[in-house]
Amino acid sequence: MTIRNTVAIDLGASSGRVMLASYQPQQQQLQLREVSRFTNRLQHRAGQDCWDLDALEGNIRQALAQLDAEGIHLDSIGIDTWGVDFVLLDAQGERVGQAVSYRDARTQGLMATAQQDLGRSNIYQRTGIQFLPFNTLYQLRALREQQPELLDRVAHLLLIPDYLHFRLTGELNWEYTNASTTQLLNIESDQWDEELLAWAGVPASWFGKPTPPGNRVGYWTSPSGQQIPVIAVATHDTASAVLATPLQDANAAYLSSGTWSLMGIESPIPVVHPASLAANITNEGGATGYRVLKNIMGLWLLQRATQELNISDLPALIAQAAQQPACRSLVNPNDDRFINPANMCQTIQDSCRERGMPVPETAAQLVRCIFDSLAMLYRQVAQELATMHGRPLSHLHIVGGGSQNHFLNQLCADACGLAISAGPIEASTLGNVGCQLMALDAVSDIGQFRRIVAQNFPLQHFTPRDNPDFAAHWSQFQSLSQLPKELCI
Repeated sequence: MTIRNTVAIDLGASSGRVMLASYQPQQQQLQLREVSRFTNRLQHRAGQDCWDLDALEGNIRQALAQLDAEGIHLDSIGIDTWGVDFVLLDAQGERVGQAVSYRDARTQGLMATAQQDLGRSNIYQRTGIQFLPFNTLYQLRALREQQPELLDRVAHLLLIPDYLHFRLTGELNWEYTNASTTQLLNIESDQWDEELLAWAGVPASWFGKPTPPGNRVGYWTSPSGQQIPVIAVATHDTASAVLATPLQDANAAYLSSGTWSLMGIESPIPVVHPASLAANITNEGGATGYRVLKNIMGLWLLQRATQELNISDLPALIAQAAQQPACRSLVNPNDDRFINPANMCQTIQDSCRERGMPVPETAAQLVRCIFDSLAMLYRQVAQELATMHGRPLSHLHIVGGGSQNHFLNQLCADACGLAISAGPIEASTLGNVGCQLMALDAVSDIGQFRRIVAQNFPLQHFTPRDNPDFAAHWSQFQSLSQLPKELCI
């Protein structure tokens, strides 16, 4: 059978990549080739933190043109990105306003207003989505209040991957897994919730019917004239990452580790009840069923801190951090002060100072503080997920770029008391590819694709060690979770 060539465009909040995947069905061999990798940085425009979509699109088109020039026959193209952010279009398909980032401060205070107006339990029962201050629901209310002059010009709202679909094909689409992140989709009907749209102050006419992953949006015409199908994969990057996670059994959990860390379990039904609301558990759409998970601020803290410190040798710094005393300083990574501070290192130090902890001064101390704090938060979330699941977690699979951090993986195993498998690194890319291969009927189902991933991308394994530091400082960390509630999950 002919080799199937698919292109996975995987955009994260800090970088993007275009990958060529070649799959040989008979041998079930899957290979990835990096065509292009580029940074994705916020731009400050007219007082707002925005995405540079023109630069992202330019990088994507350049990589696709390169493959076309090489004469490679492509079977399909897929795009996945982060969630919640959107682009407004007028009737002619031109952008209205900027593509404002979720890290912009425009939504400040609006989540509390929504809970006061509509009721926290009511919003959760309608959507099953966790309360994060930058959800699309609050971004749209901010748009209505702060830029009302834009509204009459808008004909359509597209989330970021569907905007890029539109730019490649000229066709409109609203893919389900990304739509589910907005806190605007009704969990019973899987349609846009009119009560929530009314509170946000935007018309339902901006939105089309959500479509399941795997539908063919349209075609991209290559410079040589090829008509390449563009498939709406599981366009939320975490949904794609989970699709490619070779979970061992029904009690295994996953941790997608990158700029954000997302820890969760798969479930055929949503988990929406008072206990899940109290724990702020989210129910996002997956390629099949639901991703019952929680957001953790993740390696964003490390990325920002190392940028500020001008660190060029991260492995050496991690090795130095490993030699520091454990749990000397702890922060709550989900404190909303860490969303986009002017100075991450200073903000971490201020948090420790306020709680009467030793203030991390050196780069190694700061990094050790970040890693210990993340491991503690992983432990807390793992316990909450086990409670929601009704059974102990059997295993934890860490995927994504953060799975390369062996020191943090071991801390996670120690803190959670769980055996860990780490990899694949390019999980979002692989899930993107898997969805395309299933749409092309080259792979039968998710189970088969996960076996292909495990066969072609070996995993690293970590066994939990007896680490008394986490037990000794557990109550101290739990007290940190009583800090600002807005992002505390």
